[in-house]
This record gives sequence, C-alpha cells and structure tokens, in this order.
Amino acid sequence: MYSFPGAFLLIGVVDDQRITIDLVSAILRNDGWEDIEAFSDPKAALKEFYEKQFDLLLVDLQMPGISGLELMSELRSLDEYTHVPIVILTSDEERKTRLSAIRLGATDFINKPFDPEELKVRVRNLTELRKARIEIEERAANLSREVNKATAMIARREEELIWRLSRAIEYRDGGTGEHVSRVARNSKIIAEHLGADKEFCRTLYLAAPLHDIGKIGIPDAILSKPGTLTDHERAVIKQHTTIGADILDGGESNLIKMAFEIALTHHEKWDGSGYGSGLAGDDIPLAGRIVALADVVDALLTKRSYKEPWSFEEVRSFVHEQSGKHFDPDCVFAFEAAKNRIKAVYLEQHSDVSIRVDSDQVRA
Repeated sequence: MYSFPGAFLLIGVVDDQRITIDLVSAILRNDGWEDIEAFSDPKAALKEFYEKQFDLLLVDLQMPGISGLELMSELRSLDEYTHVPIVILTSDEERKTRLSAIRLGATDFINKPFDPEELKVRVRNLTELRKARIEIEERAANLSREVNKATAMIARREEELIWRLSRAIEYRDGGTGEHVSRVARNSKIIAEHLGADKEFCRTLYLAAPLHDIGKIGIPDAILSKPGTLTDHERAVIKQHTTIGADILDGGESNLIKMAFEIALTHHEKWDGSGYGSGLAGDDIPLAGRIVALADVVDALLTKRSYKEPWSFEEVRSFVHEQSGKHFDPDCVFAFEAAKNRIKAVYLEQHSDVSIRVDSDQVRA
C-alpha cells in the first residue's frame, strides 16, 4: 500500500451495482491498497462519510435515492471534504452532465466500462495529491502551533513588563502597586458587564495599570505632599494626563494605543467638566470612561494620606449620584450589576490598606 507518516489513506467506493464495487475493490487491492470500504447504498455511504474521514472517493453518477452529484454536493459543503479527491464513475458522455459534476467539485472522471490500468494510475495520482495536501496541512498546523506558542510567550512577557512598570509608577506615588492591580481588575469586570469582547477586556486589563504613567513627570514635592494642594499644584498634577499621553503616543500595538487613550482621558467626565482635552459623552473613548469609574471607586474605597476610606455603600451611592455627570451611565449600570464581584476584589486583597466594605472595617 502507498502510505506515509502521519496519514491514513482510506478509499471509499460507492455504486449501486454490486458487481462494479466488487470489481473496483479487487483491482485496487491487487494494486496494493488495503483500506477500501465499498457501499451499494449511497445513503449508508453518506452516513459513513460523516462519521469517518476518507481520503479518496470513487462515486457512481447514476444511483437511486441519492445521485452521485447530490452526494458529492453534500460532501463538498463539509470542511473535511473540501479537498478530498472525488472521482466520478460514469458511462454518461454528455457534456452538460460532466460540466455539472465539475461545478459541484468532481476531481476526475473514469468512464464505464473502465480500464483496470487506467483506474490504478488515476488512483495513484490522486492519492499522491491527497498525500501532498495532508503533508502541507500538517506543516501548516505545526507552524500555527509554533506561532501560537511564540505569540503566547510574547504576550506573557508583554504582560510582565506592563505590571512591573505600573508597579514602579505606583511606588513613586507612595503606593504598593495594589491600586493599579485593583483598577485593572475592576476595569475588566466593568467591561465584561458592558458586554465587551474577550480581546477588548484583556487589552483593557493590561492597559489600565498605565493610567497614571504621566505622574513620573510630576515633581516629588507635589506628588508626595501630604497636605492640601494649592491651585498651582493642582494644575501641575493635572498635567500627568498629557505627560502620560506623550509617553505612550505613537505606539503600534493595540495595547499601547489603548493605554494612550486611557492615560489622556481617564480624568474626563461624561458632562465635559473633566480635564485632559475637555471631552464629553461618547467622545471620550470607552476605555477611558471605564477606567475613570474604576479609578475613582478605588480611590474612595481605600485609605489615602488625605482621607479615610469610604464604605462600599457610600461609594455605590456616590457612583449613582454621579451617573450622567462624572460617569458614563452605561458604566454605572455595569458597575451596579457587577457590585458583588467588585466588592470581592477588595475582600481578596492582601495588603496593609484599610478598606471599608458596607459598615465594617475590613483589614484586606
């Protein structure tokens, strides 16, 4: 038998005349082929083709119940049989019939009564084509696996770099890095409840931690000041959005492009009263609107040098009160739907940050 590594060549013969399938099977077995299945009932053949992958089919044109053309048309609609050679066995010499068969996907024709040597040669040639096709598909599959493996490795490295950079930024701002982690998680949760697709949610999760990257350009004396800021100092602090945008501008990856949008717009407000570019409503990118909510929620729920933590219910009431003002109403709706998941983010934290959930003081 003509065989090759990694492939199992199975030949199917379909003809309502028993004498024909016996003759074809005998000729092929005499030529070294062992894996042959013959069918006199085209319906039974079709059922078997659905359940098992064949590599070459020899099909009679005229059969009761299902014609060879109908059977071939059905098989060509299946991905598994798109490239399987199908040879039509026929005594019909009409040009119209042959053209119909070709249009439906016939690979070749063998005229009845057929020459045994011609049958052998055609089967050999077509199985060689099938063999080459399978080898190409196997190489493509192997290459795809290698590409996916390399892509996954790049994604892991990209994620690690993002988290290390964002934690460095947070340390400079006097935190431990948990703020950026919580903002990232909350942003992803809100996006999921908004119905965003998986890729958007993953990109947002990795881009959100860079929302305050522009703070590396703010003087320490202002950034670390424990007391109330002057108007001038507030104006300087506000510059971190444009500084962050300048740092991230011109990125080629979707991740850096989204991080740019977030850095620039996470202090914009739905009613247009925020800062950055003075955007309002849907003019603010969705990622920026989501992070704006997640950032404020975390700031209110956690203890800062200038404030005590709010309870979760206090934060929830504030978020609803600011719907349509500070926050996108759709994001507020998603926050409400996800409130238990967001509350769990704070109960799961392991840090020295005091967080109030409802009326209880929780050391998370």
